[in-house]
Amino acid sequence: MTFYVLLSILALLRSYSIQGIDLFTIGVIPVLFGLIKRTHWASMVFKIYLGIQTLAALALTTTAIIAYQIAPEDVKVEFQGTELPIPAIALTVLLILSFQYWVAFSQKTKEYLQRTC
Repeated sequence: MTFYVLLSILALLRSYSIQGIDLFTIGVIPVLFGLIKRTHWASMVFKIYLGIQTLAALALTTTAIIAYQIAPEDVKVEFQGTELPIPAIALTVLLILSFQYWVAFSQKTKEYLQRTC
């Protein structure tokens, strides 16, 4: 739950900084709300949001691979002037998605959402 609280804060900060709202950024808020309130739809929204994240990661990966085939020297990720290593980014994305899949499909999450407050 803490992960989604932090993710929601980051989503709101990103929406404020870019002065816009998109599904990928702000989609975490219904997930967090559903998990906190233990609603009957929380599991489905969680899995849909996870699917959106997976599709985005696959799209970015495919784009990076194609770009690397065309111009390897131009494929780099910079954040505030610092170049980030691609393998570290890929590993981080894989770990975050894996963790979320584990949480989304675990028996403990199902039990948590079925308990009434």
